Amino acid sequence: KMSVPDYMQCAEDHQTLLVVVQPIGIVPEESFFRIYKRISAVSQVNVRDSQRVLYIRYRHHYPPENNEWGDFQTHRKVVGLITITDCSSAKDWPQTFENFHLQKEMYGSTLYDSRLFVFGLQGEIAEQPRTDVAFYPSYDECETVEKRIEDFIESLFIVLESKRLDRATDKSGDKIPLLCVPFEKKDFVGLDTDSRHYKKRCQGRMRKHVGDLCLQAGMLQDSLVHYHMAVELLRSVNDFLWLGAALEGLCSASVIYHYPGGTGGKVGSRRAQGGSLSAEAGNRHRPGAQEVLIDPGALTSNGINADTSAEIGRAKNCLSPEDIIDKYKEAISYYGKYKNAGVIELEACVKAVRVLAIQKRSMEASEFLQNAVYINLRQLSEEEKIQRYSILSELYERIGFHRKSAFFKRIAAMQCAAPSIPEPGWRACYKLLLETLPGYSLSLDPKDFSKGTHRGWAAVQMRLLHELVYASRRMGNPALCVRHLSFLLQTMLDFLSDQEKKDVTQSLESYTAKCPGTMEVITLPDGLKLPPVPFTKLPIVRSVKLLNLPTSLRPHKMKSLLGQNVTTKSPFIYSPIIAHSRGEERSKKIDFQWVQGDVCEVQLMVYNPMPFELRVENMGLLTTGVEFESLPAALSLPAESGLYPVTLVGVPQTTGQITVNGYHTSVFGVFSDCLLDNLPGVKTSGCTLEVIPALPRLQISTSLPRSAHTLQPSSGDEISTNVSVQLYNGETQQLIIKLENIGTEPLEKLEVTAKTINTKEKLHGDFLSWKLEDTLSQFPLKPGKIATFTVNIKAKLDFSCQENLLQDLSDDGISVSGLPLSSPFRQVVKPRVETKPINPPESSKVGDFSHVKTLEAILNFKYSGGPGHVEGYYRNLSLGLHVEVEPSVFFTRVSTLPATSTRQCHLLLDVFNSTEHELTISARNNEDLILHAGECQR
Repeated sequence: KMSVPDYMQCAEDHQTLLVVVQPIGIVPEESFFRIYKRISAVSQVNVRDSQRVLYIRYRHHYPPENNEWGDFQTHRKVVGLITITDCSSAKDWPQTFENFHLQKEMYGSTLYDSRLFVFGLQGEIAEQPRTDVAFYPSYDECETVEKRIEDFIESLFIVLESKRLDRATDKSGDKIPLLCVPFEKKDFVGLDTDSRHYKKRCQGRMRKHVGDLCLQAGMLQDSLVHYHMAVELLRSVNDFLWLGAALEGLCSASVIYHYPGGTGGKVGSRRAQGGSLSAEAGNRHRPGAQEVLIDPGALTSNGINADTSAEIGRAKNCLSPEDIIDKYKEAISYYGKYKNAGVIELEACVKAVRVLAIQKRSMEASEFLQNAVYINLRQLSEEEKIQRYSILSELYERIGFHRKSAFFKRIAAMQCAAPSIPEPGWRACYKLLLETLPGYSLSLDPKDFSKGTHRGWAAVQMRLLHELVYASRRMGNPALCVRHLSFLLQTMLDFLSDQEKKDVTQSLESYTAKCPGTMEVITLPDGLKLPPVPFTKLPIVRSVKLLNLPTSLRPHKMKSLLGQNVTTKSPFIYSPIIAHSRGEERSKKIDFQWVQGDVCEVQLMVYNPMPFELRVENMGLLTTGVEFESLPAALSLPAESGLYPVTLVGVPQTTGQITVNGYHTSVFGVFSDCLLDNLPGVKTSGCTLEVIPALPRLQISTSLPRSAHTLQPSSGDEISTNVSVQLYNGETQQLIIKLENIGTEPLEKLEVTAKTINTKEKLHGDFLSWKLEDTLSQFPLKPGKIATFTVNIKAKLDFSCQENLLQDLSDDGISVSGLPLSSPFRQVVKPRVETKPINPPESSKVGDFSHVKTLEAILNFKYSGGPGHVEGYYRNLSLGLHVEVEPSVFFTRVSTLPATSTRQCHLLLDVFNSTEHELTISARNNEDLILHAGECQR
């Protein structure tokens, strides 16, 4: 039984002569294969004096039991042996020569000729001329090897030709021997050798054998004739095994004819055959071509019977491409009847598939392959199984069944790590698994999975990725484990169940404890590169927004005399090019600035897709354009958090344009750089802005309490501090403001302006006044230093005609008798009774504040300094002032005196000082009246 299948066989191998090249004794492997490569390069030889070409198939290992099938198909017969040996001294020579003879005996019965190449022996032995031995001083000095091989092949041809002529000539008196395969020998014992049935069987088998020899000898047309005759003879006696072989011979010859380029698929493995065929190749597709397909060598009087010569004239001997496949099917069905012919059947399937692949008939090819999968051979070793599945995978790939190909390649990979192998080949397993990725629509680059819908079967892909992780672990490469697990988590997140998410992240954390995940490209020994896998889904970022500085720190540009927009405008009213590019810039560039040295913020809206709390260890910004110190944040997002704002901060260290390109994170021990360009779902209002030179920072503090009232200025400027003060009408108070430079640049310029807002009151005199010179004398203010600034607040308001000060005067004029005047503050006080006044606020009722008047003002500090000042930038800081003014006097009683002349009358007023201070009342043409606190005078 033939045990070792050759999965690489193709139909055109039927025309080759098999030559085995083997070392004798100890030959360095590298040297052996160097010579073997040179020998096997001589794979076709043009025979002298004819147009025939011989094809040689070299093997450095061939099981002798396969050689026993040489009569069944002659290309399986070892006809040549070349041995290579190292021999340095003459005394080793007899032993070497003896070994050569022993080696010959192994293939003895079938060999046509043999050669021994001796390397290293010099001296008289080497100088004796011999045909079967060639001596070379060393492996480097052997120029004539190829020439020797050509001569050797010529000698093989002579033997082949004589055998062919001998067998082809029908010596009618002689008995034709019965050729048989090894397992048939015992079946033919005691058969009647004189029956017609037996004779026909002998004739049929011999015809088939002659066909094989013709094919090997380069006589294609003759072989076709012999095969046809063999098929008819063998069919008539139901000799199925050999009928299959005759049909397969017919297929092989036809394939060689139709496909001169070969079906093996190795580019350049076979050049176009001899001149005779290339001439025919042009004719063969002409419809109805009836060319007589005769090899010129076949016309010599080389013993072909007259009847076969007549057969040659028919072009029909060559099968059409469709018929080739039908005949293969038939042959395989005959082989299938014999369980000992498993290898023959398997190889025939493989050959048919290679032909169908060229014909692009994938569905039919897959049927042959399916059959090959189920052919039972003896118990195969693990290595043979790996080879078998790899070849099946390769053939499926060739016919375009990529997933099926990947399926078998994966089985081969699993076989590499089978428990029965003493030393499992995890490297080979890993390498084969990587080759299966394209078949399952997987790649190693996460970018292929970021766009559009998911391709392929996620469940199978996850299984495969888990197997890659396991193989990487067994290879002892934790960095690979981390890379593949990261890839699994990043690309398959939507398909993982909650439990799987937990399991994958736990195993990832256990690997990253030994070897953290990085953004480096991993290069495998065979040069394959594994790109980094940034975790853009842990957490998922939905939007990125660059934030402006707080109002008090925003830089403003000083208006130049020309007006700033003169320079940026184009002289053209409209230019589509400029408009277009500006539009693009506008989408990216932002209209506010950041300032060098000040903390800047970017807000991300993120959410956690995991069913458990996600800890992001180290999240910061990735920027280009300006040196930027990112201050990383650590965050913990609750399970399936929904959108969650995260603010990332940093400090620009230099000036110019800065672009926020993305962010970096560390999750489960894997460091990721996530670039916004690779995140399709992120909304952003632009990522590029200007960083201007550093400016000082001013902080103001005052002696007054903070105000509960927030001023709402009309222009939209925010106010950093609000203070409030309560004054009596006519009172002046000093407000001392401390100006502290809390930045790193000197404060060089300061302008102060004031603006009264929200008041309908008429002010008498200056409400706010200050002397800036005193403060400016302390400038430039170094970082950390404090200057003081004094503002005088003076309230002079008109409280007359306020109805609640003169509330109950009757309509009919002022009565002479005099009425008590009721005032909100004074309702408790009995008129005319000079008691000590009660403090106004204590006795006031709700809603009694309507006589208090409010004044509001904003003090605006424009300041600048440092490099920002040189560039023409300044900052604004505003102080809100809320002043409540109370009236300082009340009129408690009004009466009149009878007039003494027509020129004037006398009005009597009781004036009450409601303050706790002494005050002076001035009336026109009267002397000043001084009132003590709480005193009432008329």
